[in-house]
Amino acid sequence: MPLAKLFRRSRVRAAAHELYGAAVRQAREPGFYTRCGVADSLDGRFDMIVLHVFLLLRSLRRWGEPGTRLSQAVFNVMFDDMDQSLRESGVGDLGVGKRVKAMAQAFYGRCRAYEVALEADGTGGRAESMTAALRRNIYGAQAPSEAQLDALAAYVRELARALEGLPEAELLAGRVRFIPAPAVATAAPAPSAASVGS
Repeated sequence: MPLAKLFRRSRVRAAAHELYGAAVRQAREPGFYTRCGVADSLDGRFDMIVLHVFLLLRSLRRWGEPGTRLSQAVFNVMFDDMDQSLRESGVGDLGVGKRVKAMAQAFYGRCRAYEVALEADGTGGRAESMTAALRRNIYGAQAPSEAQLDALAAYVRELARALEGLPEAELLAGRVRFIPAPAVATAAPAPSAASVGS
């Protein structure tokens, strides 16, 4: 393999690791699990990683062949990470293959739903498109409040716009700046002893 091609592949792989790592860190922000009510579980955290990786890949695809190549590398890094995590948790070889296949199917299904929702919202479609997609794919059997859904949907729309505004050179080099996650929800203060029963 020519040295230049090998170097390019190495550079793309390094950028993919940076982007995926940034997506994972953002997906772990506490506000998603408090303010937005996402389940703080393996499934909930997987879904938040999927959401952020989808938004990154969507932005990368705007930059033609280099963006497509890097988006594929991010996908590969993500599922290498999922494979390794399953093995480290004690899942055997046969089980890992089935789990990773199911996760990939879930990833593609969610990406399609989010893409349709963003397109509908962006072309004057039904305002609840993104909230409906999030309700199905992030919350599942949960029953989030309207405020929780609205907070997460607003974040997704704003992040999609912000990523579209990133310079091509920055993104293709593996540098991404996420907008702040929704603020952490704080519990209401407990009533003071003096006010109890007053």
